[in-house]
Amino acid sequence: MRSIWNGAISFGLVSIPIKLVNATESHSISFRQIHVADGGRVRYRKVCELDGEELAADEIGKGYEEVDGSIIPITDDDLAGLPLPTAKTIEIVSFVPAEEIDPLQMDAAYYLAASGTAAAKPYTLLREALKRSRRVAIAKFALRGRERLGMLRVVDDVIAMHGLLWPDEIRAPEGVAPETDVTVREAELDLADALMATLGEVDLNSMHDDYRTAVEELIAAKSSGERLEPAAAEPRGQVIDLMAALEKSVQAARVSRGEAAPETVAEGAGGEGEPAEVTPIRRAAGGGRGATAAAPKAVGGKKSTATAAGAKRAAPKKDATAKKTAAARGGSGGSAAKSTSAKSAATRSGSAKSTAAAGSAAAKKASKSAAGAKTARTAAAAGTKKAASSKTAAPRKRTSA
Repeated sequence: MRSIWNGAISFGLVSIPIKLVNATESHSISFRQIHVADGGRVRYRKVCELDGEELAADEIGKGYEEVDGSIIPITDDDLAGLPLPTAKTIEIVSFVPAEEIDPLQMDAAYYLAASGTAAAKPYTLLREALKRSRRVAIAKFALRGRERLGMLRVVDDVIAMHGLLWPDEIRAPEGVAPETDVTVREAELDLADALMATLGEVDLNSMHDDYRTAVEELIAAKSSGERLEPAAAEPRGQVIDLMAALEKSVQAARVSRGEAAPETVAEGAGGEGEPAEVTPIRRAAGGGRGATAAAPKAVGGKKSTATAAGAKRAAPKKDATAKKTAAARGGSGGSAAKSTSAKSAATRSGSAKSTAAAGSAAAKKASKSAAGAKTARTAAAAGTKKAASSKTAAPRKRTSA
């Protein structure tokens, strides 16, 4: 690579002869200005305003224009004779952590190459010192007619220098930030984090200039007489729902990375952006909007009340029958099993008749009231049921005896 500047690095009392080489190059495609009517090239010609003559490059010098329009000539010798220690020297003034350098100050980048064999040892010393300290060197140097600020750091086994803008050359960002008050919700930040995590990291070596490639294809096509159809631009509407845009971005990023696209996350109730779980509502058959399945009503509610009343009335008769049976058992102390069975059968028969009579009496009493007709029928049925129930329970008592 061709050097653009020769000088030395001043590191205290150590001087390191170096050559300055451009570390970057532009691959942008440049165009010429032409006359649209006939395709003729339009050139800029440097003409003297006084005599109208076109000048060659070696006939052109520098000059400073005063406020009144007068020109003060400045020669290269005048600039070379300035009392600046940085005219041919990169003077290191301090060492600072790299994070203290604002990226806004970064300018052109250069490689510093050791000039000659004698420069190899001090060059390596400075490089290793920068590596071990994990710091960068701040320096001043003069290039192309002006003094500049630079930052020296190590790239692989080479010392690189980044030109830095002076602090007063950085404009304050006044009037750039949104003037309206904006509130960002946690759900939106979560989706933004998810999008950042999905996009992940990228190898910068895999990045390329798509625009330049497209322009090169266009030039090649037109050179061969072909015609390229313009590509349809992707529709980009105004972002209305930020949450929906973030969700779609996350899904698109995952698809582009070969991952399965998740289901869309619904925005929570109240616009808080939290996932909402929707449960379908069961509707009754034939029901209209908002119809719900009603709980079945208890059948015969009034009848059950009457049955309970009948059971309460029949209970004293049953207790009396039980007492008579117990007395009969006590009085027969040493009787035979056959006599005991006969008495028990007679007792059961009497109990059944008493229960039936109680139910019949309750039915007659209820029939006297017009409003209790239905209740009377229910009570009679309950009494009959009790009689049948006592017959069924009799064998158990006989076995126990």
